[in-house]
Amino acid sequence: MNQAAGMNQLTTTPINAKSIRVDLQLIADMVAPNTRVLDVGCGEGVLLDYLYRFKHVDGRGIELSMEGVRAAVGHGLSVIQGDADTDLKDYPSGAFDFVILSQTLQATYDPKGVVEQMLRIGRHAIVSFPNFGHWRVRSQLFFKGRMPVTASLTYQWFNTPNIHFCTIRDFVTMCREMGVTIERSVALDAYGRVIGWAQGPLANLWAEQAVFLLRK
Repeated sequence: MNQAAGMNQLTTTPINAKSIRVDLQLIADMVAPNTRVLDVGCGEGVLLDYLYRFKHVDGRGIELSMEGVRAAVGHGLSVIQGDADTDLKDYPSGAFDFVILSQTLQATYDPKGVVEQMLRIGRHAIVSFPNFGHWRVRSQLFFKGRMPVTASLTYQWFNTPNIHFCTIRDFVTMCREMGVTIERSVALDAYGRVIGWAQGPLANLWAEQAVFLLRK
């Protein structure tokens, strides 16, 4: 995979950085300034644009949908089409300081393999995902006997792109088995507001989303 030209060529109309979601702001706060960043599944590049403008990163992105790629490139961002499951292996080891996967882990075919690749090509990985252990999810399964639909899990079972749901506890266990260090974790509500530490005793029940900063 050939990486696109550096972000120092960004000259087009900026994305409205003030509209960045709270969970994306938390991710941005975990990224050190003037570092090399790869945003996997970057969509239209909102986070990447914010990091470039306010953290002065050398940022790249890969996105599965061509619509997202076109929108990001239209804003001058260095984004190419790619698949997290198959294309991360083409990047050299240690190519980035931070590799980000925001709200995409559950849509990958091989979540563990994707995290392994992220930590191979980056010194740090930042992963966020919806928590399938939240009490609303549990209650819908228990009382209705149907796949849950919530503010964080908005699709019906028959049209969802999500194929590997996990709970916060599942993710923490996977990291432990992989020998991955969790440097920081944040539990969020449905609106992206911080409600505590994602490894706290009640986070798996009350958090609708979680953000983890990882290193090997």
